[in-house]
Amino acid sequence: MLKRLLLLSLDKEIIVVDDGSTDGTSEKINRFLSIIKILRHETNQGKGVALRTGLAHAAGDFIFFCDADLECDIDQVSTLFDCISQNGADVVYGSRFIDYQPRKKIIHYLGNRFLTWLTDCLFDAKLTDMETAYKMFRSNVVKNMVLTSRRFEIEPEITAKILKQGIEIRETPIAYDPRVKSEGKKIKYRDGLMAVKVLIREKITRAK
Repeated sequence: MLKRLLLLSLDKEIIVVDDGSTDGTSEKINRFLSIIKILRHETNQGKGVALRTGLAHAAGDFIFFCDADLECDIDQVSTLFDCISQNGADVVYGSRFIDYQPRKKIIHYLGNRFLTWLTDCLFDAKLTDMETAYKMFRSNVVKNMVLTSRRFEIEPEITAKILKQGIEIRETPIAYDPRVKSEGKKIKYRDGLMAVKVLIREKITRAK
C-alpha cells in the first residue's frame, strides 16, 4: 500500500500510525522512515485513537484518512482529491454503495446502511456511506475538532461534528473489495451500538 501511495502524483505527506501491532508491521515500514512519518503506540488503543494521533501530526492543506487493508483501491485517493480541490468541496467521502451491489456479509452491510440512515435522519443529510474509511477534508474542517472516540465510533463522531457545523459532505463512488473475519475484519456488534450512542450524543449536544 505504501508503495502505491508514494507513486501517486500528488504533493503529499504520508503518516502511518502503528497501533501496537504484533504482526511485524513495524519492521516492514521501517524501510520507509526517510520518506514517511511513522507514529507508534506501544499497545493497541483502537482506530479512534490512531486517527486522532495521525490528525494531530498532519500538516497539509487537505487531510485524507484510510485504513491499510486495501479493501478500497488506494489509487482512488486522486478521485477524492480532484473532487475537493477542483469542485470547492470542504469534505468528500468515498462511497462504497452509490454504484455497488453488496458482496460483504449481509449483517455488516445492513448495519452500515442503518447507521447511515440514522445519520441522515438525525442531521438532515443525504449520505449513502457514513462508515466509509475513505474520507478527505480541508484541514481547517477537522484539525481543531475535539474528538473523544477510541474505536470505530470515531467515524460517526467525525461525521456528526461536521454536519452540526452546517458543512456539506459530498460523496463520490469508489470500488470496494470487502474483507472477512479470517482476513482481519475487526468490527463487532458492540461497535454498532457505540456508533448509535455517539450519534445520539452528538445530536443533543451543541456544535463546538
